[in-house]
Amino acid sequence: MAKKQKFYVVWFGNPAGIFGSWEECKRSIHGVAGAQYKSFETFDEAKKAYNKNYADFKGKTVKKTLSKEQLQKIGEPNLYSIAVDAASSGNPGKMEYRGVDTQTHKQLFHQGPFQQGTNNIGEFLALVHGLAFLQKKASDRILYTDSRIAVGWVEKKKCNTKLKQSAKNKTLFELVARAENWLKTNKYETKIVKWETKAWGEIPADFGRK
Repeated sequence: MAKKQKFYVVWFGNPAGIFGSWEECKRSIHGVAGAQYKSFETFDEAKKAYNKNYADFKGKTVKKTLSKEQLQKIGEPNLYSIAVDAASSGNPGKMEYRGVDTQTHKQLFHQGPFQQGTNNIGEFLALVHGLAFLQKKASDRILYTDSRIAVGWVEKKKCNTKLKQSAKNKTLFELVARAENWLKTNKYETKIVKWETKAWGEIPADFGRK
């Protein structure tokens, strides 16, 4: 079955507009600090959204699934933080990851794309990269991720992937080994926190491929 087309609205990018593919959207937001974008199921929805404000749509649909009491209990995200995420086109497939400033959405680091990886590997590497990034800057900011699996792997200091190493993903596995070694040889005080997607919408580091 063919994958259903989505439409991408870019409120703040270079250029802004409505795009019919993720690749077009990606080109318009690449290198743009604080880029604002979101995917929609139909062109009509995208057109209506483009004529409104980004803030009106970011996380809007998922927030409706929680009650007012639940939202109050969860509270708001701590903006004094960085957020990490990964995206994979296929499983395995072309994978990349990044970290951003939670408040400004400014991209702080980015790796990839790797030719053969998985989303879980990307989430793991993003977390370790985030920990090393904050340690290097002696920062006391917290670190957000939306992956419980990656958190578990970091805690165990082991990327427990089922993906087999091959010539195609050799570079990726070398990076995984470096990340595991970093966890085993470094102590960190950074607090890793689960991003509450149902309350806050997609994590700021999201690649917009939903």
